[in-house]
Amino acid sequence: MRAMVAWWDLQESDQTIESLRDFLRDEAVEAWNRVPGLIHKYWVADQENDRWGAVFIWESAEAAAPPHPRSAAELIGYPPTHRWVFDIEAVAEGVHALPRLAGLGLALQA
Repeated sequence: MRAMVAWWDLQESDQTIESLRDFLRDEAVEAWNRVPGLIHKYWVADQENDRWGAVFIWESAEAAAPPHPRSAAELIGYPPTHRWVFDIEAVAEGVHALPRLAGLGLALQA
């Protein structure tokens, strides 16, 4: 398995965390839910420092290879400020009361 973290500093972009949340609701979440080989994708935001990012967990390096649905990079207007790719050494699943993780998050709250 592979993990990737992509992080943008939004200070040079016309996009905001709120406009990117709209992108999640209108298009991105549904499109990424259908990507073969993607185990999880978490979109993350740091309001205080005006940063936006995503954490991907892939079945393999091959699965992580493009093409992929339209990404925030197209809207933000430049590639991630930082990008890291890692091998996953181990996985633990904690005990929690949440239903499926898909469909959760601030952008999808009513």
